[in-house]
Amino acid sequence: MSCRAIAFVFACLSMSGATETLRYNVNWPSGLSLGEASLITDNLDASAATRKFELKLDASIPGFVVADEFRALAKADYCSIQLDKKLKHGARIAEERMEFKPEDGFVERKSAKGGSTKIPLNGCGRDALTLVYFLRSELKQGRLPGAQTVFFGAAYQVTFKYLGATSVQLGSGSEPADRMQISIKGPASQNTVEIFLGRDALRTPLIFKVPLLLGTFSMELQR
Repeated sequence: MSCRAIAFVFACLSMSGATETLRYNVNWPSGLSLGEASLITDNLDASAATRKFELKLDASIPGFVVADEFRALAKADYCSIQLDKKLKHGARIAEERMEFKPEDGFVERKSAKGGSTKIPLNGCGRDALTLVYFLRSELKQGRLPGAQTVFFGAAYQVTFKYLGATSVQLGSGSEPADRMQISIKGPASQNTVEIFLGRDALRTPLIFKVPLLLGTFSMELQR
């Protein structure tokens, strides 16, 4: 699983009106800190016409820096409008934009260097960042999202499975959570991510577990 998949993964909760900020520790399989991720969201209330999401990830290993930024704009129903990506993985730097055009039947992916590709789109399309909040919204209403196509550079087939109620350790305390499995199948890869969501009214993501080549990394909400 590439560093890009970490963007599915996020971890003190700050709420003020319709704005939310989440901060996570990114940890090695041994439990040592690898870095941090922060997710800032505007317009969470039901009356919002559009929603804005931003993710910043700083997770590095010796000799290899990962510093990514993602900004998404979506409609009130969590159908994506646009996704901007800035990636820094070691010496590799890339920037691109995905524009969702359901009326034309495609998602247009544009690189900062001028390249452009079109990916077929049938109706509402969601990017990976927007999907996190769509999932929370559905769970708050007692629903589990169905299988769908998610866009994050390429098109990925995503399915959700509920694995039951449990509890997780965060800091010095234990919190009730629902354990979920998300299966992600792309053009050349297939992976599974586990998410532990709080049983609070906001369905706050508490822990993500992501399998990478070096082992299963975790993203844990700061408390």
